[in-house]
Amino acid sequence: MAELRERRDNVTDADLVELRVDSVADPSAAGALAGRRKPVIFTCRPTWEGGQFAGSEDQRRRLLGEAQHLGAEYIDVEWRAGFTELIAARGGQGVVISMHDFNGVPDDLAARAAAMRSTGAEVVKLAVMARRLTDCLSLIPITRAFTSGVVVIAMGDAGVSTRVLASRFGSCWTYAGDAVAPGQISAARMRKEFAFGRVADRTAVYGVVGRPVMHSVSPAMHNAAFNATRMDAVYLPLAAADFPDFLSFADVMAIEGVSVTAPFKVDAFAHAAESDPVARRIQSANTLRRTRGRWTACTTDVAGFLAPLRPLMTLHGCRATILGAGGAARAAAEGLSSSGANVTIVARRRDAAARVAALTGASVAAWPPAPASWDLLVNATPIGTAPALEDSPVPDTPLTGQLVYDLVYNPVETQLLKDARASGCQTLGGLDMLVAQAQQQFEWWTGTKPSERVLRDAALTALTSRQGERGR
Repeated sequence: MAELRERRDNVTDADLVELRVDSVADPSAAGALAGRRKPVIFTCRPTWEGGQFAGSEDQRRRLLGEAQHLGAEYIDVEWRAGFTELIAARGGQGVVISMHDFNGVPDDLAARAAAMRSTGAEVVKLAVMARRLTDCLSLIPITRAFTSGVVVIAMGDAGVSTRVLASRFGSCWTYAGDAVAPGQISAARMRKEFAFGRVADRTAVYGVVGRPVMHSVSPAMHNAAFNATRMDAVYLPLAAADFPDFLSFADVMAIEGVSVTAPFKVDAFAHAAESDPVARRIQSANTLRRTRGRWTACTTDVAGFLAPLRPLMTLHGCRATILGAGGAARAAAEGLSSSGANVTIVARRRDAAARVAALTGASVAAWPPAPASWDLLVNATPIGTAPALEDSPVPDTPLTGQLVYDLVYNPVETQLLKDARASGCQTLGGLDMLVAQAQQQFEWWTGTKPSERVLRDAALTALTSRQGERGR
């Protein structure tokens, strides 16, 4: 309880603090509430509802009743628990009635919501597990049936929008924290990165669509740029199950533009009504914007790829080998071929490598690349991305060329770059490309060019924070 009180009193970024007494060894309502500085929700979540309290229901009822008697601003009562006398004690005031489904979105969600509302509790909380972005949309009709006093949350990576855009989903508040629930993000990040509290119905929504996508630092960069340029916009991670999932979600939520990452860059090009010449050549796009109700596409990856590389080596005539055959490999191959390099695509799937080669004028070689066959080696695969910090796409291949360029940016120095540096190669990480292409994306969406320093500082801060989290 002492640790709980200490954490309670250290909260600075929240308006309301949930006291999860089921997480402590010696739960006490008096101990949890004494000396509080902010209003609280007193919660003792049982194991059968995803919590940690393994005691009897009578013990839980007594704890919640004591908290109510001592003046807790809210107590949280699980719908399945019953405990109707606790709801009646205050005429429902100060009671949150909650339901959590960690398996998905129940078919009878509307009926459950109506039954929970009929209890008279002041706030109805519904938390479901989102497997797709469109699972979030099932919550909107639920909240429209309420005039006030409802909180809806889609848990999981696909549900982040329901937390950041809480008011658009009809919630009277939302929950933040240190990943206590799946997809939950910290209050500090909600406030500082996503500007929670300033996001309104008129706020323009952008994002990064991919799978996975929660590792991306693009939200940190673009939200910092929106803040620096004083634009009323927010940028979210959009963990789509597939590209049609994103398209359906984007239409309902009126998303104005997105960055596109693996594995959807080819899909983005295919679904765009119009594309820029570079995207058409490589049949891949990393950026979409909504224009007169239709998606238009471009790729900023090619220019972003070349910007940090050109000062380091002469590309005309160099032997460049690219690892991978996805959208990033297409952009790298296009940039190098157009700069006069002799480009070879090496991928575990030779048919995929052949498709990239056909689009960009490159050749194909067997995996892994032969020693002494390249001057420039480019890793366009995700291998080595955190948390797989010790992985390398070519762990047993001698690195004998001039420069190794790893498009992975998290961590800043990958295992591949460490190995290359130890072998005497010059190295270049993916952060420089990330910043360069993001700067062009932002300008294409908004007409305003953001500061490179703002983008880089935001990316580095996000990466440093995540390294600290991994260390804990």
